[in-house]
Amino acid sequence: MYLFNEDMDNNFDALLIKVLQIMNEEPRKSFNYKQLAAKLELQSKALRQQLREELERLAKEEKIEETSPGKYRIKPETVFIGVLDLTNNGSGFVVTDESEQDIFVPGRYLNRALHGDLVEVRVLKWRNGRNPEGEVIKVIERAKTFFTGILKVYGAYGFVEPDDPKMYKDFFVRQTDFNGAKDGDKVVVELKEWPAGQGSPIGRINKVLGKPGEHETEMHAILDEYNLPDAFPEEVELAAEQLPHMIDAAEIKRRRDMRDRVTFTIDPVDAKDFDDALSVKKLDNGHWEIGVHIADVTHYVRPGDVIDREAFERSTSVYLVDRVIPMLPEVLSNYLCSLRPNEDKLTFSVVFEMDESGKVYDTWFGRTIIHSDKRFTYEEAQEILNTGKGLFHEQLSLLNGIAKRLRAKRFANGAISFERSEVRFRLDEKNNPVEVNIKIPIDTHKLIEEFMLLANRSVAEFVGKKRRGKVFVYRVHDKPKREKLEELRKVVMKFGHRINLKDEKKLAQAINKLLDDVKHRKERMLVELMVLRTMSKAVYTTENRGHYGLAFSYYTHFTSPIRRYPDMMVHRLLQDYLDGKQPQSKTSLEKKCIHATDMEINAQHAEWDSIDYMKAKYISRFIGEVFDGIISGVTEFGLFVELTENMVEGLVRRVEMHNDYFVFDPDAQALIGQSTGKRYRLGDEVKVRVLDANPDKKQVSFELADAFSERSGKKSKKKKKKKKKNNRNKQ
Repeated sequence: MYLFNEDMDNNFDALLIKVLQIMNEEPRKSFNYKQLAAKLELQSKALRQQLREELERLAKEEKIEETSPGKYRIKPETVFIGVLDLTNNGSGFVVTDESEQDIFVPGRYLNRALHGDLVEVRVLKWRNGRNPEGEVIKVIERAKTFFTGILKVYGAYGFVEPDDPKMYKDFFVRQTDFNGAKDGDKVVVELKEWPAGQGSPIGRINKVLGKPGEHETEMHAILDEYNLPDAFPEEVELAAEQLPHMIDAAEIKRRRDMRDRVTFTIDPVDAKDFDDALSVKKLDNGHWEIGVHIADVTHYVRPGDVIDREAFERSTSVYLVDRVIPMLPEVLSNYLCSLRPNEDKLTFSVVFEMDESGKVYDTWFGRTIIHSDKRFTYEEAQEILNTGKGLFHEQLSLLNGIAKRLRAKRFANGAISFERSEVRFRLDEKNNPVEVNIKIPIDTHKLIEEFMLLANRSVAEFVGKKRRGKVFVYRVHDKPKREKLEELRKVVMKFGHRINLKDEKKLAQAINKLLDDVKHRKERMLVELMVLRTMSKAVYTTENRGHYGLAFSYYTHFTSPIRRYPDMMVHRLLQDYLDGKQPQSKTSLEKKCIHATDMEINAQHAEWDSIDYMKAKYISRFIGEVFDGIISGVTEFGLFVELTENMVEGLVRRVEMHNDYFVFDPDAQALIGQSTGKRYRLGDEVKVRVLDANPDKKQVSFELADAFSERSGKKSKKKKKKKKKNNRNKQ
C-alpha cells in the first residue's frame, strides 16, 4: 500500500511518483481515481477529489494516458532530466527535480554519460522501497571536457588513465595528439568525441603537467581537473596595480567616521586577508554600539570592469592545503581591502545598538571608515578570554557573552549544531605533511561566527522585509529530503540512538540531541558526517526560501567580499536600495547566482582533493603500521575505514579480508562472514594496518589487523613445522 499524507497536499512530485509507481507495477492495467485512492489509503473526500483533479492534469500534461473516461494508465515511457551523480563503483544516480526519488542507473545503462553531466533518463522499472532504475538515453550537456591523468603509451597510440575515480573509462589518444607528452607523464586530456559503439572516449592531450608524485605536478593537476586558474591575466594585475592607495578627504566625508572606536580583527594565524572587523563602544543609555565592519571591495571594483569580470568568473577563492587561489588580485585582497591594523580602511558596516543579553534595539547600514587597533589570532583572543587579562579583554568578554546568548537563541529556534572537525596539516619546507592536527572550534571561532551570522541575517531582513519586492541575493538552505533522513535514522539506530522524524517542527531539536549524544562517543565523526550528508546543499538564489540549518527566515552572504562574489553582489544591491534606486534584473541576478553556486561546489571539490592528496602522502610514511579506526562506509567491494587519530580514510578491499568469505548485506550495512558469521558493520571500531598509499590517485589501502595477524600466524606455524622436519633429517 502507498500512503499519500495530508502534508503532501501541494506536492505534485510526491503524488506523481506514487501514482507512477502503482501504474508501473501493472503497466497494461488502467485505474480510476477510486482504485488509486484505495491503494494510496486516502481517507478524506477532499484528498480523493484532489487525486481526481491531479489525474486529469497528469493526463493533460501527457504524463499518463486516459484509456477511457476516468481511467488512466502509465505511458509506455517515463523520461526525466537531471544531473548524473556517479559512484566510485561505476553506477550512478540521476538527481532530478521532476522526481521525488533519485533514479538509479547501473553501469551498463550509462551510455557514455559521465559524472555531473546533464542527461535524459528513462525509467525502466519501479522498485518498492528502493530507487527506481533507469537508463541514460541522451547526454544533454557535458559537465566538463578536460580531465587529468597518466599517459600510458603503446606504440602509435596511448591511453590516459584518469585521476578521478568517478571517470570509469580511459581515454584513447592517437600519437598525433600526444602534444609532446611521454609515457608515464601526468597530463590534461581533452574529450574530443565518444562515438556510439566505441569502448573508450577519444581524447587529445592539452597540457603536460610533469611526473606523477611530484608535489607541484599533483597540485597543478588538481587545479586543472577543476579548471581553476593559477594566475591572473596580465590586464587584471595591471588594473589592480593602478588602483589608488590613498583615501582622499572627499571620500571620508561621504562616510560615517568610526575610527575612534575600539576596533580589532580576529582571524586564523596564517590569514593574509582580513575582511571583517568588530568595534565596541559604550553608549550613554547603557547599551552598546557593536559594529560589524566588512572590507568595502566594491568601492575599488566597479561593475563590469576587468577586475570585476575576472572575479565573477572565479566567484570564490579556493583554499588548497598549501596555497590560496584568490578571487581578487593580491593588491586588493592582501593590501587595499585587507583590514590591517594601524591603517585607515574603507568598510561597509552593519552597526547594532544592543544590550548585554543580545537584544537589538536599532540597526544601521552604510559605508564607513575604520582604523583597526589590533590584529588578533583566534588563539591569542582565546587566551585573553581564558585569563581575563590582556589588551581589550573587557570588549572581548562582552562580545563573547553576547555571542553565547545569540547562539543559544539560534539553537532554541531550531538551528542545527554543526561542529564538524577539520583537518589541518603542518608542512615542511618541501611541502611534505609532517603532522596532522584535528581543528576543533573554540569560543573565539564561535564569537566571530555569531556576529557574522547576525550581520548577514540583518542585511537580508532589511531588504526582504522592509524593502519588499526588491530583487536580492539570498543564501538558502532547504529542508533535508525524507529518504535521506530515513537513511540517517537507520544508521544511528545501529549505535542505539533514536531520532524522531514524525514531528517535523521538532526535527532540528532531534538532530541536535543526536549530535550532542555522540559528542564523546566513538561514532561521533561518523554520525556528524552522516548528518552533514543528510542536509541539502545551501545555494545562492533570488528566491528567498529561508535557511533551514541556521533556522533563519532571511539570510544572505555579506561578510566576505574579498573571497566570495555573491557578497559583492549583495553590497551593491544594498547600497542601491539605501540610495533609493530601482531593483535590478532578476533574471540576470539569478544567472549569476547559479554560476556562483556552481563555482563554490567546484572549489569545494578541489579543496577536498588537496586534503585527500595530503592525507595519502602523510600516511604513506606509515606503511605496515596499525591504527585504530571506525568503519565509515560498507560496500560490495569492501569497507571504508576512517582513522581516529588523523581522519585519514582508506579502503579495506573485500578480497583482502582473508579470515573468511564475506558477503555484503545492504540492509544491515555490513559484510558478513559465511563461515564464521563475523560482521563488520557501519560504525564498528576496527584496527587496520596501512597496506598502501597512492597520493597521486588520492587513495589509501588498509587491511584488517586481525585478519593480518591470523594470516601471519598461519605462516609462522608452517615455518616451524618445516624447521622441525629439517631437524629430524639432520639427526
